[in-house]
Parts: sequence; C-alpha cells; structure tokens
Amino acid sequence: MLPGIASTNAATVTVAVASNFSAAMHDIVERFAADTGHTVRVSFASTGQLFVQIRNGAPFDAFLAADAARPQLLEQSGQSIAGSRFTYAIGRLVLWSRDAALAGGNCRSRLYSLGTGRLAIANPDTAPYGAAARDYLVAAGLWSRVKSQLVIGENIAQTMQFVASGNASLGFIAKAQSLDARLPEAVCSWTVPDGLHQPIQQQAILLKRAIDDLVAAEFFKFLHGAVVRDIVARHGYALPE
Repeated sequence: MLPGIASTNAATVTVAVASNFSAAMHDIVERFAADTGHTVRVSFASTGQLFVQIRNGAPFDAFLAADAARPQLLEQSGQSIAGSRFTYAIGRLVLWSRDAALAGGNCRSRLYSLGTGRLAIANPDTAPYGAAARDYLVAAGLWSRVKSQLVIGENIAQTMQFVASGNASLGFIAKAQSLDARLPEAVCSWTVPDGLHQPIQQQAILLKRAIDDLVAAEFFKFLHGAVVRDIVARHGYALPE
C-alpha cells in the first residue's frame, strides 16, 4: 500500500506514458490539476522506448506502461518503489480502416486478401499493441503472408497516423484511439477478441526518483481512485478487477 499523503504546495510530477493512453492521460492530468493544483508533465512514446530511457536514468517520477513486463523488470532491478506497481487499464486491439475500397466490407476478411494494400502495426519489439497484433497474425496463420506488406510505426500513435492518413489500408490500433472524434470515419473496424493475443495488461509504477516526493505519491493515489477508473473506461479500456 502507498503511504498516507500529506498536503504540499503546488508542484510538478514528471510521468512517462505509453502513447496509446494519450487521450485518457490528458483528461486525467486536467482533472488532477483541477483537484490538487499540481502539474503533471507527460512524455509520450512507446513502452519500449520509455523503458530504455528510464533504465538510462531519464528523470521520470512514474511510468504508465502498456504492458506488465517492463514495470516488473524495473521492480526487479530496484529502480522502482516497492509495492507501487498496479494494473490501471486493460487494452483492447482493433483492426481499423478508412479505405473507401473497403466500404461495406469486412476488415478481418481483407487481411486474407490484401492485394497491394499495406497493413500498419506498431513495432512489436517495443510496443505492446504491436506485439498483440503480431500474436493475432501468427495465431491466424497470416504473419508470413502479410509480413512484406507491413508498415511499422515507432509506437501506436504513429501507427494510427499511417492508417488514418491512408498510407496503409488497414491498421491494428488501440480501441481507445478508434474512439477519438478527430479520426476520419471508419469504413470498417473489428475488435480482436482478447483470447487471440496476449493480454494487454497496462501497469503503472512509481520510480525510485520519487521515493520522497509527496506529490508523486498523491498522483499515484489519484490513479487508483474512482475518477480515473471512470476516465479509463470512457476511453475504451477494460478495468482490472
């Protein structure tokens, strides 16, 4: 359990956040600032990229990853505060397209007949949503068939840009992204059943840099609360029990 939180003057917390969670994080930061007067400075990137930065000493107080593996590694290496790691959201993977040629069609069926089309996924070696997309493609027997037609995004945000701009006819993105009102209207989408890829268990952890930081601890306590759970659910994530 986290320690009790003492009152402090307004201060800033620095947080590394997986790019799939950007829309929800903006809402969380805004509400936290309104409730406490504190500021949250956020850096968005792929989970793998942020993990490397943290291992190399980047000055973050907390890490909201898109997987459980990297927070566990930070815990095992002693770079985090013991007992702080928890699951804040469970991600969902969506196959999405705005390609007019697919109007009235089926996104999933098109995977089997891409033709000259391109398929966008996040880098499966650094981005958990990319790893989940690869899991599904391998399980479906499609990985070797589509591998030469992949467009690889550095993170899930860049992957979304590829498919939203039409540079790829299909893309595996986070369900949370598919709910963004700023996206062009989809012509087809398909939510990949959870059992067809490894669970996207998104975990957060307080880092050693924040061990005496009451504001960072207050922010983490806020992440556990009902306000944040409502925001997480509204942005298309499943909630941990």
